[in-house]
Amino acid sequence: MPLIIHQREKCIGCNYCVEIAPEQWRMSKKDGKSVLLGSVNKKGFWSLKISDIQAEANEKAALSCPVKVIQVR
Repeated sequence: MPLIIHQREKCIGCNYCVEIAPEQWRMSKKDGKSVLLGSVNKKGFWSLKISDIQAEANEKAALSCPVKVIQVR
């Protein structure tokens, strides 16, 4: 089962992840950074297990991130 890891503090709010994988991502109205929906925070790293079907879109989101704060393992 793939895992998304997001370093939210380093996010610049470019919105690419939301455009590519809207099922997992939203932009926060509070601070303008992306939010990994349903994720759990552990020492600044937000993580979420996803299905194999969801992995492809999130891998594209990770590749499009200009500050490289998204990983899919």
